[in-house]
Amino acid sequence: MKARIITAWRVSLLFIFWHVVSGYVWLREHVRIPRWLGSDSREVAVRLWTLAFLTFVWVLLWGTISWANILGGLVLAVAIVTLLPLPRVPVEGRIHPLTVLLLVFRLIVDFFVSSAQVAWAAIRPGKPPLGAVVRVRVAIKSDLVLTLAVDYLNLVPGTMVLEIDHRRRMLYIHVFDVRSEKRVRAFYKQVAFVERSFIKAFERDSEWHPSPYHGIDEEYHRVRRSDRTHGVAGATDPAVEELER
Repeated sequence: MKARIITAWRVSLLFIFWHVVSGYVWLREHVRIPRWLGSDSREVAVRLWTLAFLTFVWVLLWGTISWANILGGLVLAVAIVTLLPLPRVPVEGRIHPLTVLLLVFRLIVDFFVSSAQVAWAAIRPGKPPLGAVVRVRVAIKSDLVLTLAVDYLNLVPGTMVLEIDHRRRMLYIHVFDVRSEKRVRAFYKQVAFVERSFIKAFERDSEWHPSPYHGIDEEYHRVRRSDRTHGVAGATDPAVEELER
């Protein structure tokens, strides 16, 4: 009896799996995705997320969850995406949720640690901290992921991205305190972690492919570690410009 139940369960799973795959293949062959949604599944996912987010904001503005507000928000979201389209954002990698969660956890830790360091520097006796603008090059390929990495650095107290060299993937970052070589090394270590984590979370080399809307030469996507700037405060390297606060 037990063997029959197991066999029936396996046959049922195969039956369901077969029909799900058959339905997916039929949809791929017969259903055409509207052009405004995107040219591939990744762009479609981004557009659907945009529609869902705009609908969510509309419901929040009304303050009441109802079918009328949800449908009204969805209609308004479709109208905004169709009539007021934003420039296409290339989606060229895959999201790894576990790595993203670890990245968010590290952001929270860095936020509290850096906040404590900045607060202590503000109230402790002695000379004020020495700030500097430091230039660093990153190997992040897509503009979307680069923007997320810049947001990460801006959210952490003590660092602020002042300028982005789009073509050379160069960031000019103001660092709150670079009075010692140890602090400078800690900053470069933090940037290297951010770069490595975002690449691992969004654009691994085995999964990343250039979008037709990328528009950037490939030579700017292959940054060698020897090309990075590793200046220290007080050095003559032009990458570090000390700013007396």
